[in-house]
Amino acid sequence: MLHNRKYLKETRRELRCNLTPAEAELWKHLKSSQVAGRKFRRQHSIGNFILDFYCPTEKLAIELDGQLNFHTAAEQSDLERDKALMALGVKVLRFENKEIFQNLEAVLQSISSCFSK
Repeated sequence: MLHNRKYLKETRRELRCNLTPAEAELWKHLKSSQVAGRKFRRQHSIGNFILDFYCPTEKLAIELDGQLNFHTAAEQSDLERDKALMALGVKVLRFENKEIFQNLEAVLQSISSCFSK
């Protein structure tokens, strides 16, 4: 099974209960199919990767990056992760946490512009 492997279930649940402030803010706008009627899931796993948000109908992953992601090792890891997800047909969008608070409308527009028409 590629989606939501059982051994990651507890980790996914823990992450959902402990969203970062940026994740919590974005989730307010993604939940209940508020963006163009698309359903999103929080902390959904594909393979061994746990995604911040995932839209199954669009095969779209949304990742929010904090300060930890701006170091060379983390950037390299993110790049490899994105390549692996793209090989599975999943498009990955990345936003900095601060973008959620400083320019939410642009973030939501970027997300909806990735939807198939």
